[in-house]
Amino acid sequence: MPKVRGHSVSTSHYIDGKWIEGDCHFDVFSPINGEHLTEMASGSPANVDAAIESAQSAFPAWANLGAEGRLPYLQRFAAEIGKRKDAICEVESADAGILLSRLQHGIILRSMLNITWFAEAALKLQDKIIETPQATHHIRHDPAGVCAIIIPWNAPLMLTTWKLGPSLASGNTCIIKPPEWAPLSSALLLEAANAAELPPGVLNMVQGPGSSTGALLTSDPRLARISFTGSIPTAKLIGKSAAENLVPCSLELGGKSPFIVLEDADIEQAAKTGALMYRNATQVCLAGTRFLVHKSIYDEFVNKMKSYVSALLIGDPQIEDTEVGPLIHPQQLERVQGYVHRAVEKGAKILWGGKPHEAGDLYYAPTMLSDVNQEDEIVQEEVFGPVLTLQTFESDEQVIAMANGTKYGLGGVCFGKQLHAQQVANQVKTGFIWVNSFGIRDLAAPFGGCKNSGNGREGGDWSFDFFCDVKDVVIPKKPFVPSFAQR
Repeated sequence: MPKVRGHSVSTSHYIDGKWIEGDCHFDVFSPINGEHLTEMASGSPANVDAAIESAQSAFPAWANLGAEGRLPYLQRFAAEIGKRKDAICEVESADAGILLSRLQHGIILRSMLNITWFAEAALKLQDKIIETPQATHHIRHDPAGVCAIIIPWNAPLMLTTWKLGPSLASGNTCIIKPPEWAPLSSALLLEAANAAELPPGVLNMVQGPGSSTGALLTSDPRLARISFTGSIPTAKLIGKSAAENLVPCSLELGGKSPFIVLEDADIEQAAKTGALMYRNATQVCLAGTRFLVHKSIYDEFVNKMKSYVSALLIGDPQIEDTEVGPLIHPQQLERVQGYVHRAVEKGAKILWGGKPHEAGDLYYAPTMLSDVNQEDEIVQEEVFGPVLTLQTFESDEQVIAMANGTKYGLGGVCFGKQLHAQQVANQVKTGFIWVNSFGIRDLAAPFGGCKNSGNGREGGDWSFDFFCDVKDVVIPKKPFVPSFAQR
């Protein structure tokens, strides 16, 4: 096995409990400095077929274990992830450019919890009772079957476990398709699953590009569910493939979330939180990227936020105090530069940033653009890089219309007096919105978007509702008399 940051990492597929070499390969580079990390196997039709066949074969026994029987396997899985903390965090940071400090102090623990929380929550699923005068309804959550888990490059470990937790706990078997721009932590995750002795076929992985390996996987009629996080164009392709076989999809897509600062906001708190939007080079779907600031506090807010942004440490994400790392890939840098260039050509003003950063080839300076219009591309389209926009408003009605004035509806942030901010937040069409805060999450709460930001919800029972076939077993309370009039 090749070594990445001193840790051995498999470059193979994982199918039916075995590491399987590939006939074709693709290169993996670090966004930190362009270093060639390794070559990964690229999944062929035969590899995809074998993974699905293995998952199908393993499904009956895994499903029949029940939630109590699956619990110790999943607890061991989480524990094995914890044993590999250093390797997983250091490899994912090198591979995806994610801040090492965030991985070590937050993401790795959340990833373990993603497995154990859902494993324990599944114990409460079965036989929820609804009593009516006519019958007792036993509501069951039965496992759906083989699930495809397709992951983006901006948070591979966290998002893989976020989907695997409820899917495996429900009794499904799974096939992971990691992102080709950041596939390495998924290989370490499968090592943890193997060490935890998950039965062969319960969890499989096929590496490769989405355009080939991913397309083969999502078009297969043997799948019972597809869970995808990523871009809108890719989601549309997946949706078309899934529709041919009527396979349900859960889609968590992009965001262009408003960051609203009302006239009665704590400006210091809002500005300091605003600077956090640049973490991970704003390659975070949750980030508030459209700043909507009341005209009466515009100057004070801009000056305060600028001072916080200027203090951000930009550079190698594997250094403890770094706050802004690189973009993932040269294509992403080209995309970000293109958006800024076109916005400036249309009349946007650069308040700060607006150019590559000297930290390295894939680093872009935290940027804020003002003098933009609601219909402008830079306001309407997701950049997925450290480029924010700033607009002003004069009334609640105006800012609500502006907040709702894109095709996206994932997240949002609203700062102001508590009741006032909540009243505004209630009218923003989005899957979730933070009031006077940012990033507070709980596994029991729903997560997802509306409009073009996706469909379905993840978290709590919402995850189980997707990954299960919800069934009503009806037991009559008195002898049943057949009648043609009944429906």
